[in-house]
Amino acid sequence: MTKNAPLPPHPVHEPALRVQSSAQLRARGVTVAQTAAQCLPGGSWQQLLPGVYLLHPGPPTHEDRVRGALLYAGRPPAGARRTVPTQAGPGYGEAMVTGLAALALYGFASAPPVIALHRIDVLVPRTRRLRSTRFVQVIRSASLPRPQRRQGVPLAPVERALADAVGALTDASSVRRIVTEAVRGGHCEPASVVRELSAAKLLGRPHVVDAVDALLVEGRAVAEGRLYAMVRAHRLPQPLWNVELSLPGGGFLGGVDAYWPEQAVALELGARSPGQQHVCFAAEREHLERLGVTVVRVTPQQLRDSPSRLSVVLRTAMMAAQDREPPAYVVVGPR
Repeated sequence: MTKNAPLPPHPVHEPALRVQSSAQLRARGVTVAQTAAQCLPGGSWQQLLPGVYLLHPGPPTHEDRVRGALLYAGRPPAGARRTVPTQAGPGYGEAMVTGLAALALYGFASAPPVIALHRIDVLVPRTRRLRSTRFVQVIRSASLPRPQRRQGVPLAPVERALADAVGALTDASSVRRIVTEAVRGGHCEPASVVRELSAAKLLGRPHVVDAVDALLVEGRAVAEGRLYAMVRAHRLPQPLWNVELSLPGGGFLGGVDAYWPEQAVALELGARSPGQQHVCFAAEREHLERLGVTVVRVTPQQLRDSPSRLSVVLRTAMMAAQDREPPAYVVVGPR
C-alpha cells in the first residue's frame, strides 16, 4: 500500500500508517462520517487523541503514542484546517518530543521506556493555542531549538529535553542519574546542561543543585580522561599532572592541569565546580606569561570534538619555546 493509497476499513498493521490525523484521513479520501463509523464500539479503529486516530483496535504501541502526540501537537491552527493537505510531510509541524520521552528515545538507561510513561512531553511554539490532553503534555517555548531526529522522530536536543525532564521531577536520585548519564554517555557537555537548567530557572531547587555538583564532577573526570588519552594518542611528551606553580619565594602563580617544565608550557582545563564557574584566570595567565610560561586553556568540548587540533596547538607551543628567552624559575608542587 503506497503512502497516498486509500485506507481500507479494517485494521492497519503498517507502523507508518497505523496513526493518522483527521486531516491526513481526509487527504486519503476518508470522510468524517466514515471515520466516526470505524470508531464505533466493535469497529476497526479508535480515537487516540482529539483529531488523531489509531487504525487498529488493539492497545497502542509506544511508537503509536509518540506519533499520535506529534500529530496532535503539530496539527495546523483551526483556521487552516478547512483545506485538504497535500501530505508533503509527516504532519508534525514544528512539534518535537522533549522531556523523559525524548531521553528514552535517545537511549538513556536512566529514563523509563516510553510505553511506561504516563505522559509524553511535546514542545511547540508559544503562539500555539493547544491544550494538554490525555497522555500529551504540551510545553510552549518562545524560541524552539533545532530538533534532532531519531528514526524520523523529531526530538528536542538532549540539553533541552533534560531540562524539561528535570523540571517535572522531584526525586533527587532520579535527577542525579539522568544528568550524570548525559555527560558520562557523551550526549552533551556539563556547561550546556547548566545553561539550559539556568534558563529554565531550575538551579534554585536544592536537589537540582546537588545533581549539578555531581554532573560537574563527572564532567571533570570525563574531560581529564580525554586529556590523558590525547597526550598518549598523539605522542606528546608526558607532562606533570595537576600541579601548582609558584615563585621561589612562595608567591602563588596558579594551579594547572598539565605542565611541561622543559618547554615552560602549561595547560588549564576549563571544567570547574559551581563555585569556580565565574573565576577569572586572566590575571594568573598574564602573570605566568610575563615569566615566560605559555598557558594553553582548553574546554571539555574542544577535547571531545577536536583533540587532533589541540595536540597541534600544544606541539606548536612547545616548539616555539626554543625561540623564546628562558623562562623565569618557577617552583612546581602538587595541587
